[in-house]
Amino acid sequence: MNKIAGFSKLSKEEKINWLKTQLPQAFSLDILPDFWLANPVTQKQIEEFSENTIGNFVLPFGVAPNFMINQNLYSIPFVTEESSVVAAAARSGKFWMQRGGFQAEVISTSKNGQVHFFWEGDKQNLFDFFGKVRTQLLEQLKPITRNMDKRGGGIRSIELVDCTAKLANYFQIFVTFETCDAMGANFINSVLEDLGARFKAAVSESPVIDGEVDINLCILSNYTPECLVRAKVICPISDLVGVKKDMPAEVFAERFKRAVDIARVDIRRAVTHNKGIFNGIDAVVLATGNDFRAIEACGHAYAARDGQYRGLTQCELHDGLFEFSLEIPLAIGTVGGLTSLHPMARVSLEMLGAPNAKALMQIVAVAGLAQNFGALRSLVTTGIQQGHMKMHLLNILNHLKATESEIKSAKIYFTDKAVSFAAVREFLNKSKSVH
Repeated sequence: MNKIAGFSKLSKEEKINWLKTQLPQAFSLDILPDFWLANPVTQKQIEEFSENTIGNFVLPFGVAPNFMINQNLYSIPFVTEESSVVAAAARSGKFWMQRGGFQAEVISTSKNGQVHFFWEGDKQNLFDFFGKVRTQLLEQLKPITRNMDKRGGGIRSIELVDCTAKLANYFQIFVTFETCDAMGANFINSVLEDLGARFKAAVSESPVIDGEVDINLCILSNYTPECLVRAKVICPISDLVGVKKDMPAEVFAERFKRAVDIARVDIRRAVTHNKGIFNGIDAVVLATGNDFRAIEACGHAYAARDGQYRGLTQCELHDGLFEFSLEIPLAIGTVGGLTSLHPMARVSLEMLGAPNAKALMQIVAVAGLAQNFGALRSLVTTGIQQGHMKMHLLNILNHLKATESEIKSAKIYFTDKAVSFAAVREFLNKSKSVH
């Protein structure tokens, strides 16, 4: 492939045509216009979310109904390409709706960011100086924080942190924030950049402190363990009867708890366990226009907060009760960014009853807990493949270019049979030979 100058200035059509000259065998490029929206205004809006766009990558938008959360009933939007995720979540939602539903609570909503800088002067002088200018710095930031302050948010704390034990001459100004219904990334970063510049200037202009502050980074942290939500289900163990035919409720509960406990102590199982949780969380985060990469990074860091990576859910059997819970940081918003700009994000939020950020945190956490319950339920009863591969059947049939009549016949044939790529291909070959 040849290099090109000015690629970003080309139109979509010109970008595609250039790619065709570089990739003459890439016939699939011809389908890109098929995925442009018929509404040019909306298409232009979506293109402006990113750079060098030549089309839209489409993912399924599904719904999992029957979620009772804190006595309110929801149909939850899911954006995911993975088979069985929405079906498993919906099944879990219905299961727990009949057993009192999900309980959820927001524990805290604090976010944070840091001004990272280096200082080679006297530490005590620096801390004494910071204590004297702290109030002045907060006052100087008010033009940036005013609107957030009016909404009940803004800066909650600001402190100087000595990090020299980790890295020579390294310090932080650690700031905590409340951003209300916004995720708040742009607000936090704007505050931190202004704070860094003002602190550097204050040090430079001070007649009582020697040395220069070397500002290295002014940036929010996506690790937000103080922006925390908990979701749980609880019922008498006896109410779990019938989860699997011929499996007593007590046996299911014990097998389920052991599966959760394994993920608490074994890293290989914990990663897969948590991936299943994020199958649910990411799907709702995507649907509502939030940042699933930040959510994933924070969640995985939280899973390793004590030095070992662990499963994020916990299960307790006590006093004849089954209790299954998830505690996880979720820094998400319902205003600003794509939550306001993306038309499908607006659909999702309307479907959820226009929740505020705290309500959405609870819904997202419940989606993760429900997905994990569905996966573990299958694992400790029938095995994961039976349900997953039946949901994957249509993908296999489409891959093998089955006709509508073959798809209909295959669905009937595999009702009580194991699904695999080889088995489906064999079925289609036999069907063709008969006809």
